This record gives sequence, C-alpha cells and structure tokens, in this order.
Amino acid sequence: MQRIVDFILEVDKLKSVTRKTRPLGLDRYENSAEHSWQLALFAISIGRFAGPAIDISRVIKMLLVHDIGEIDTGDTMVYVDEGREERKAAELRAVARIFGMLPDGPAEEFLSLWREFDDGNTSEAHFAHAIDRAMPILLNLANNGQSWRDNGISYDRVVRRNEPPIRAGCPPLWEYLEAHLEEASRKGWFGA
Repeated sequence: MQRIVDFILEVDKLKSVTRKTRPLGLDRYENSAEHSWQLALFAISIGRFAGPAIDISRVIKMLLVHDIGEIDTGDTMVYVDEGREERKAAELRAVARIFGMLPDGPAEEFLSLWREFDDGNTSEAHFAHAIDRAMPILLNLANNGQSWRDNGISYDRVVRRNEPPIRAGCPPLWEYLEAHLEEASRKGWFGA
C-alpha cells in the first residue's frame, strides 16, 4: 500500500507542469494533469468514431499515463523539433523512475502502456495520439488561437504536424478539425 500511496503523491506533481494553452475563460495555463484528464473524457466521448476494434479502456489508460514523464522533464510544445530524441530518452528515464515506485504488476503495466503510446504502433495508440493532438487544437479554436498567436505557430505548421496522426487515428475527427482550422486561418488566429 505504501508504494502505491508514494506513487500517487509523486504523480500529484503533474499538476505543476504547465503547458502553453489556457483553459477556457482562465488567464492561467493548463497543467498536464488537467490535459490528461480531459483527454480521457474526450476518448470516452468520441469512442464511437474509433471503430469496433479499438479497446477504449486501453486508450484511456494510455492517455492517463502518457505525460507522466513530464514530472521530471517538463512539457514541450509538439511544434519543437530540436532535441526530440534527447527529450524522449529523458522521458523514458523519468517514467521508469516514477512507475518503478509501484509494485511490479502495475509498474510493468503502466510502463508498457507508456511505451505503446510512445511507439505509436497499435490501433489504440493511433487513436490516443489523435486525441492528444486534437485537444490543444480544440482549445486554440475556442480561445481564438491563443497559443498559436503567442508562440508564432503558423497554420501550415499546425496542419503539417497534426494532420497525419489525427487522420490516421480518427479520420472523422480530422475532417471536423480541418474545416475549423481553415476558418481560424481566415480569421487570422495563427502566428507568423
């Protein structure tokens, strides 16, 4: 029991990892714990678009653990390419440390889920990636492009970085986003 309690208190630190997008109606940035919780609810809500072969329970578990490494590494915007391999190695060390706090069964399960998400080779991982990439877009669309404008992210960069994983994981979700992104571009909600 103590190892589980220690782990749960350690992952509380995810609440202090800030991202670059603001929650609707707030002046502060969202944190990674809020992001993971919202992704899990999004996956449940949009699950009918995933197809019958997708195990939504597994997707939810992946979404809940996929950012745990940010406790040690912090969050980096998806648009930052420099140092990607180093960041991935640091995240792996972080999740090994954090999941290693748990007894063997849950530790192995969580690390396996994290690796599955990171590798992106299963249908569930594809769907989880689509959800993970879509949520910041949805927040930006609802916030008049707040983080895109604040960070100089162009329409082309948003589409180039997000279309492939979203289209691969949930084509109807990309179709929905594509029309809204075009409208946001017409409104000037992107950075230079």
